[in-house]
Amino acid sequence: MMSIEVLEPRLADVGGIPIARLLPNKGKQPIGAWCFLDHAGPADFAGDELGMQVGIHPHTNLQTFTWMLAGEILHKDSLGNEKVITRNKVNLMTAGTGLTQGISHTEQSVFPQSGGSAEAERSLHAVQLWIALPSNQQIERSFHHYPELPSWTENDVELTLTTGTYHMASGKRFTAPTLQYSKLVGIDVHFLQDAEITLTLQSGFEYGILVVVGELDFAGRHVQQDELIRFADIDLSPQHSIQISAKKGTRIMFLGGEPLARKVLLWWNFVADNKAEIEQSILDWNHHHPRFGTVDSEMKRLIAPPLPDGFKA
Repeated sequence: MMSIEVLEPRLADVGGIPIARLLPNKGKQPIGAWCFLDHAGPADFAGDELGMQVGIHPHTNLQTFTWMLAGEILHKDSLGNEKVITRNKVNLMTAGTGLTQGISHTEQSVFPQSGGSAEAERSLHAVQLWIALPSNQQIERSFHHYPELPSWTENDVELTLTTGTYHMASGKRFTAPTLQYSKLVGIDVHFLQDAEITLTLQSGFEYGILVVVGELDFAGRHVQQDELIRFADIDLSPQHSIQISAKKGTRIMFLGGEPLARKVLLWWNFVADNKAEIEQSILDWNHHHPRFGTVDSEMKRLIAPPLPDGFKA
């Protein structure tokens, strides 16, 4: 019998943008190195609304992975990068590891009259993920943008490989150019018609399926938008694939990764494997330590909140 979980989101409204947070989720570990998962939107903005406006904030020991479905966001960071994130392209920012590394950035909606493309919509729909970096590696901060990704259509379903390597049941192999420090896979799956798709699994991986738009049927369960299915390949043994049925227009993110060998702690925008490092990062950010650099922006610089009493390491 397949052992799966369906996780409910924590819902919030941030500046008029609905946010469904699936990871972190109380009592649940990351899916491989995927340690944070937000589904933002969809949201439409009136002519006088600014859309997403996230001021200057830091990150440590992680990669931010942004996948836009609608709208455009201007990214600025402390390495001097300035990039408009558009639909079906991956933005990957690496904060580096350890107490000498860190990065800061801003995120804000842009429209045709404010720095976006001529086709920029007055809307926002995105999936934002964090990838925990291996603390036993010395990793430098960096920024990468990936406009060209492997994409193919199978049984009236369009698939885009956003990161990692994927082997189809037919034996065909795709590899995304996206920088990785842990073994991961991420696929955007878009049902162009009512259809069933077979997705192959990699031995030893943990998996998650986020329903971004619509609903689907999987392993005898009906799963709604903003719910996250979680399982491991061992739960399906001896199977090496899964079947998903969904209606036209349904869109999911299929995520997988090799289980982490260490604990991951998250607080605010920081990731670490011990409480002391998070406490030091809070102090460093709030005291303008040069490890986080500066961002060429007039947006507000956010303050890191202190760790709450009883924070569990």
